[in-house]
Amino acid sequence: MNVFLWIPQGVLSAMFVAAGVLRATQPRDKLISQPPWVSDVPTPAVRLIGVAEFASGLGMILPGAFAIATVLTPLAATGPAVIIVLAMGLHARRKEPQAIGFNAILLVVAAVIMWGRFGPYSF
Repeated sequence: MNVFLWIPQGVLSAMFVAAGVLRATQPRDKLISQPPWVSDVPTPAVRLIGVAEFASGLGMILPGAFAIATVLTPLAATGPAVIIVLAMGLHARRKEPQAIGFNAILLVVAAVIMWGRFGPYSF
């Protein structure tokens, strides 16, 4: 089961690290062309979301990989779950059902990681 949890942790972590780096470092003009929701959100909020995604992505992998403060892994999976729920609200307001569906899948993956790492398969 530990290997089963490492796989979604790695995938979700890679997605959040990549998205976080882009949102935290790219100019606003470049960001607006990719995810259209950026036009509805102030630039400092987009940067904060990017930093939170980056930190959560690293937090899902590094504590378990180095066996230091492993309680941070399920907590780091909780961060993306909160971000995902908030994103679903934004997409619902913008009437983007395909984005809500994608976020629902990510939420299930984050929930499985939280369940496994908080519960019976913690480090």
